[in-house]
Parts: sequence; C-alpha cells; structure tokens
Amino acid sequence: MNGPFPPQNYIQIDSKVNGIEVYAPAPEVVSPQPAVVEFKCPQCGATTAYSVEDGGLKCSHCGYYSPPENKTVGRQAGELEFTIETLQQAERGWGETRNELECQTCGARTSVPVEALTHTCPFCGSNQVIQRQAPTDIIRPRFLIPFSIETRQCQNISRQWLGSSWMTPKTLQRIADQELFTGIYLPYWTFDTTATAAWKAEVGHTETERYYENGQWKERMVIRWRWESGQVTKPFDDLLVPGTARLSNLLLNRIKQFDMSQLRPYEPGFLAGFHALAYDLPLDKAWENARQQMRESTRQACRDQASTTHIRNFSMNLDFSDESWRYILLPIYLASYRYNNRVFQVMINGQSGAIAGQRPVDWTKVWLAVSASLAPGLLLALIGLLTILLGGVGALFGGIGFVLLVVGIIISVVLLRKAMGMDDI
Repeated sequence: MNGPFPPQNYIQIDSKVNGIEVYAPAPEVVSPQPAVVEFKCPQCGATTAYSVEDGGLKCSHCGYYSPPENKTVGRQAGELEFTIETLQQAERGWGETRNELECQTCGARTSVPVEALTHTCPFCGSNQVIQRQAPTDIIRPRFLIPFSIETRQCQNISRQWLGSSWMTPKTLQRIADQELFTGIYLPYWTFDTTATAAWKAEVGHTETERYYENGQWKERMVIRWRWESGQVTKPFDDLLVPGTARLSNLLLNRIKQFDMSQLRPYEPGFLAGFHALAYDLPLDKAWENARQQMRESTRQACRDQASTTHIRNFSMNLDFSDESWRYILLPIYLASYRYNNRVFQVMINGQSGAIAGQRPVDWTKVWLAVSASLAPGLLLALIGLLTILLGGVGALFGGIGFVLLVVGIIISVVLLRKAMGMDDI
C-alpha cells in the first residue's frame, strides 16, 4: 500500500478477529451550537433590558421585573490553566442572538442587541457602519462585573470633570449636556501567577576618601562597588490586561480600579440593552503583555533589595509558576467626539464612576485671552512713550502701563500653564 498508514482521517476501531487491525473513517466532528436566549417580557412580549438600578431584567413597557438568578462570586471566580484542552472546552459565542456593528472608519466591531437601532460607532463616532449577525466562534466570557452607574449619572460626572473651564472646545462641553455616553462591556484577561527571581549586581556604596595633594590632606567622595545577590518571590493576583487595542491604554489605566469581589458568573441577561466588545487581543498575546508587566515589577522588587540605589551589571533569572487566567467583561461608558479632525474619547468606570478622558484646549480662545491680558499695559506704555517723545508728561501713563503689563504677563503665564496642563493627552 502506497502512502502513509493509516490513511489521513482514519482511526483504528475494534476488530472481531484477533491479530487483525481494522481502520475506519473518523467520525465528523460537529461543533455544538451555542445556546441562544431571547429576552422577551412574559407579560407583554416587549424586549427587556438589564436594569442597572434594580440589578435584573426589566421591561420598560409594562414594568415587569425579573431578579438576577446568579450570585456574586468575587475573587473566588474559577480560573483556568494554560492548556490546549482548556481552550478547546471553552464555551463559544455570547449565549444569545446579537448583531455586530463593523465600523468602516476605525475598524471596531461592537456587539449590540438585535433590537438596537444605533448606527454610530461608539469608538470614533462614525456613521459608516455595517450591521451583521455577531460571530459565534469567539470564546465566551466566564465572569463579569455588572453596571452600577446609570447612564443619567454620566452627565453629572462629566460636568464635574469638565468644571467651568472656558478653554475646552464646545464639542467637548456638549458631552455633559447630551446623552452621548454608550454603555459597553469591555473584554479583559486576568492573570494569576507567582514570580520567583534570583538576582545579582554590583552595588555601589559612597565613601569618604582622604588623599594627599600639594602638601596637604584632602577629602573626596568615591563609590566602592561590591557584588550583592538575593531572591524575590512576588505573587500576582488578578492582573488585568485589556483584550482590545481600540481604546487608549493610558485612559483605561486611569479608570481600571474595579472591585473584583463583585465578579458574577456570565449570563447573557447582563448584556441586554448594552453593547459588548469581543477581544481582538488573543490569550497568548495578552499573556505576553502580562509577563512583561510582571517582569518589570519583579525587576524593581529585586533592585529594591539592594543596599543602595547605585547599581550596575544587574542580572535576573525569572520563573513563573501556578499560571492561571480568566476571560471577563468589565463595564465602562464611552463617549467619542471629533475636534480638529481628530477623535477623542472620554471614559467612565461603569462600577465606580471614575472618569478619564482627553480634553484638548481651544488654543484660539487661550491666545485671545493672553492678548487681552497684555493689551492694556502695552497700550498705556505706548501712549506714555509717545507723550514723552512729543514733549508731554507721559511718565504717569508709562508707569501705569508698566504695572498693567507686569500683571498681564503674570496672568498670561498662569493661563498658558493651565492650558498646557489640560492638554496633556
């Protein structure tokens, strides 16, 4: 028989004759279809949505309320090992029929309820979107933290964050006056592990040295180097790594203080009425990012063990043990706006209400204010100078102008520093 034996896609089966091996075509593997849940009100048939205030499914048409069936598991939420079997056995899809918005401008793919009428991308504000059925082959999240902040609260939070600053563009100020925030469940990977590192380095100690020069004794400071070594064991618990690159990591880090004790088992009902984003950063890439963060944190812990901060020729051997992971969803509100042909984002933690965002400065307003601050002093100083040149008494005008100019310069410096401090992203 030519070719490999047994043939491809053939497996050995039981033989009824001793000494004879029997092979047959391998049975076709059919992937199980994800369970689908529809959220219809049992009283009136209208579509229900998750109620942040009441913590369950609520019908906005007749008021029917269904309390949540699962309980908070918090940090006791089950974790998974890094094995192929674990990934193969993970459930797929969202557990309900959902649509997907694919933005033709920024490429973001957002899962939305089938009844959602929105045609705007929450990440860039573009209306150029294509709507199709959401894919069912993605790993299903196992846990999530439900929304605790309601949409109407976002306006008050954003107003306090913006303050009364006149430096921001009107586009940004309108966020606090309109319902522009979209509730989105973001994908996150969490990692647990223990890092063990052995390190060694030359550590410098500053000492006073006496030396003889030009017939007299003098002192100078020198650094004496000697080798030191040590070992660090550093546990990491629930290290969060965003599962998407669609949002600014800088902003996400500013609002990422989630209370992980409020984790709940994933149920499709929590997504009713909300957007959700599937991960575009796979598990292996997320684990690489997590290891880099843990490596830097462990390296700093090793350096902190040294007897001084003068360190050179540092080396470290690092091992990770007891690695485990979770795939979860975390709640945020997102508002996007355009200014000077750029897209800016404002985020609110859907659990704690923490806010972070990009606040570009309208520099036209700032420079007009600076000009207004300097103009009186310059004008009076110029009048005083002309009066003196023409033989008049211009010292008074010149003195007042000089004082106003100094005041204007101080005001201008304060305004510019404040503006540059706001426009830090």
